[in-house]
Amino acid sequence: MIQTVNVSLAFGGRTLYKEVNLKFTKGNCYGIIGANGAGKSTFLKILTGEIEPNTGEVIITPGERMSVLEQNQNKYDNETVLDTVLLGHKRLMEIQKEKDAIYAKPDFSEEDGLRAGELETEFAELGGWEAESDAKSLLQSLGIKEEDFYKLMGELDAKIKVKILLAQALFGNPDILILDEPTNNLDFKTIRWLENFLLEFENIVIIVSHNRHFLNKVCTHICDVDFGQINMYLGNYDFWYETSQLLLRQQKDQNKKAEQRAKELKEFIARFSANASKSKQATSRKRELEKLTIEDLKPSSRKYPYVDFKFEQAIGKEILKVENLTKKGMFKNLSFNVEPDQKIVFLSSNSLVLTTLFNILMGKEKADSGTVFFGKTIKPSYLPQNNNEYFDNCHLSVVDWLRQYSKDKSESYVRGWLGRMLFSGEESLKEVSVLSGGERVRCMLAKLMLEGGNLLILDEPVNHLDLESITSLNKGMINFKGPILFATGDQEIIDTVANRIIDIVDENTIIDKQMSYEEYMEKFKN
Repeated sequence: MIQTVNVSLAFGGRTLYKEVNLKFTKGNCYGIIGANGAGKSTFLKILTGEIEPNTGEVIITPGERMSVLEQNQNKYDNETVLDTVLLGHKRLMEIQKEKDAIYAKPDFSEEDGLRAGELETEFAELGGWEAESDAKSLLQSLGIKEEDFYKLMGELDAKIKVKILLAQALFGNPDILILDEPTNNLDFKTIRWLENFLLEFENIVIIVSHNRHFLNKVCTHICDVDFGQINMYLGNYDFWYETSQLLLRQQKDQNKKAEQRAKELKEFIARFSANASKSKQATSRKRELEKLTIEDLKPSSRKYPYVDFKFEQAIGKEILKVENLTKKGMFKNLSFNVEPDQKIVFLSSNSLVLTTLFNILMGKEKADSGTVFFGKTIKPSYLPQNNNEYFDNCHLSVVDWLRQYSKDKSESYVRGWLGRMLFSGEESLKEVSVLSGGERVRCMLAKLMLEGGNLLILDEPVNHLDLESITSLNKGMINFKGPILFATGDQEIIDTVANRIIDIVDENTIIDKQMSYEEYMEKFKN
């Protein structure tokens, strides 16, 4: 068990959390969520002892071992891959080092023998004799080749290092596992493997992640960092979000009778708990959800932007036809037609390929050969991955910037749209050149909604967005009645939006399938 007792932390007059009291117990996986800058990763550092809270303490059950996913990819550059994993169990390596030193003594004494015996007993109890084979097995499970086991970490690509550091954190069955953004830079297969590993893991897991699919898959609880508090809720991210939204809607409808509200909530809990998968954790979560009472549920004070793409121009039969499009070094003879009901995700191991394709479709770049034809009724709206041209060296306020793209130029109308995107009061008067990455993307989403395009082209739209904005964008994409072409690394969006996959595997290989992402990855990527 790990527990926080009256933990408070403030930086420069700003309180991150005040008197946080949480208990993390065996067999559960806790997802830490919160807006950008709320202090999620800082909270993990308090749990690990890297940061001391201003008040309160962190209590860990005596004898329990904590393992933390290392964020510094270069820390072990002078170690071999295998040794890096073994170093995840510090006590085991300390014993091995002390044993080696004792046995190397030329004047080995009786006292040395007794000490060596104690060390050998502890070494065996910690699984020392199986440690190397366990580490190798873990590496192989993560796709690390045996020929790399004895290479130095400094010789390896960053994407391989990430997997090895993950293996280090998981090694030796830690009692408490702390993971900060564990899916960053991991491929689909490795994320799937990690999900399954954590579903079967029987100790404590505490995770910070922006990957909603991952949080939904593995979490039994959600800890929401919000307004100086950290509140713990039973269930995964979707359950936390949908419950919170239902409660907020009920709060607004003051005339609804308490019995009716209670009935709605009970039906929601029953429906959600029935969707739990068959893993150990999910079965346990289902039982806990069934025990929930109405009093256990609270609405979140978190605010979500409003994303709802609508269009006035009807969509005709011809939408977009691409024929034999070629760009040297990227794709050759790429051809596809877009139908009215299609939401197509484009995949590539090189994101520049997809950005180039979208720029060609929008006339921002030229292809070497091939044709792009939009139907006469089609009005495309484009969200580029790089939006600097819209903001850099622009001295307009947020209000005046958005006014450029609105038919109704009135102050109240434009401010209304900004309010939907969480720009209120003084925030709407800021100069756009100083906006953060997330604020810029929210401005671009408002621009797209005002344009009313009937074909959306979105290049990595979740970049820089927090979970709240990503969730709102996801809903907006699901509800959009027209076709969408998009590229994203967010699996939840791909799973819930895409009904067609176009994978530019390399310059000469393009796979085009009408199926779900899960089906595609199982069939073509395993």
